[in-house]
Amino acid sequence: MHFETLKGWLDWQESLHPQSIDLGLDRVTRVFNALARSAHKKPVTITVAGTNGKGSSIAFLEAIYLAQGLRVGAYTSPHIINYNERIKINGIAVSDEIICAAFERIEAVRNNISLSYFEFGTLAALDIFSRSGLDIQLLEVGLGGRLDAVNMIDPDAVIVTSISIDHTTWLGETREAIAYEKAGVFRANTAAITGDLDPPKALQECATKINIPLLRLGHEFTYHKNATEWDWRYGDNHLDNLPAPQLKGEHQYRNASSVLTAIANLQPKITVSEQAIKQGLSSVKLSGRFQLIKSESLSKSEPPVLLDVSHNPQAAQALIDHLQADFKNTPVHAIFTMMNDKDLSGVISLMQPFIKHWYISPLDNPRTSTEIELKNAFQHCRINDVSLGFKDFLSSYSAAKVKAQSDQGIILIFGSFFLVSEYLTLFSNPQGQ
Repeated sequence: MHFETLKGWLDWQESLHPQSIDLGLDRVTRVFNALARSAHKKPVTITVAGTNGKGSSIAFLEAIYLAQGLRVGAYTSPHIINYNERIKINGIAVSDEIICAAFERIEAVRNNISLSYFEFGTLAALDIFSRSGLDIQLLEVGLGGRLDAVNMIDPDAVIVTSISIDHTTWLGETREAIAYEKAGVFRANTAAITGDLDPPKALQECATKINIPLLRLGHEFTYHKNATEWDWRYGDNHLDNLPAPQLKGEHQYRNASSVLTAIANLQPKITVSEQAIKQGLSSVKLSGRFQLIKSESLSKSEPPVLLDVSHNPQAAQALIDHLQADFKNTPVHAIFTMMNDKDLSGVISLMQPFIKHWYISPLDNPRTSTEIELKNAFQHCRINDVSLGFKDFLSSYSAAKVKAQSDQGIILIFGSFFLVSEYLTLFSNPQGQ
């Protein structure tokens, strides 16, 4: 099979496998082993799993290792605007041509083994990284851990950011069950770090089973905030007077602390200076996480726009904390939708006290909750300040803008990566201001 364009490859991949999500390592590992015969040496690897905070942790790691002058590959998902965002080398998304060439190599050895869209992308990233002379590769787990395609690779350090209820169809309905799946990325003789303040017992049990310590935030490593700076401690390691993380929110201190602990454990393999750490914390950027598009970057009559990809109750609580800290007395007009496998009522009920009015935006995605499902969720939460029936995202945005202008409020766009993508695609401001 051959396609001239990246879009051609991706369209074909979406139709190739009968399931969009098909957890399991057998099929993809067989293809990887065939692909790896022509590949080069595996770089030092950090794998990041968890419910929330994976993308932020990868962003911190990438910024710090780049500040050290190293050659860094980063694989993340999903993308916000362009597929290429998933595969970056030295902070730059690789080209269509490079990804298409990787897909060609995968197809040449696939031997009719069925692969999902995500598995194709994971194989492409690993193949590209193996040929790029990297010092380190950063791999974000797509779903769970134990059976995720990323888990083909033996990491040199592992971070589990947080455990929350999400993707219950595939991972289980309790934090313990989900933690077991996340802990599947642990390896013997490899640092296992978690930034979860209340880690489920399953994380510790899985670490004990393979005889490795579980490094826990608040126990083996800690952080302390000062007036404008913060300190990090891990055993005999410590860094003082660090700059506040450029990514906003209290949870980003937890993510950054976990990242510093991973970096400390890899110092024998890859040395990182205190200066590089400080520079990375100050320069890190990530679209769609408390991303504020200020009025100066829009026409003066338009209200500020806050973008956040939060799509489960834990992430919604972090968003609430941010709203309370930075927009306490500002009317919030929320453009919202969620995928149909998420906890709709849980997120809506948490956010309701902080939202003046809701605007439900349609999305052209088969996984999006229907308008009926959304309407029922709002009725279940006894919420009436909801506008529905918009024909597309732009019409919902226009309605929210009029109301936000009238009361000097802000527009909050949240609930889905796809919704944030709609705004950034239309208004082309991927890094914010």
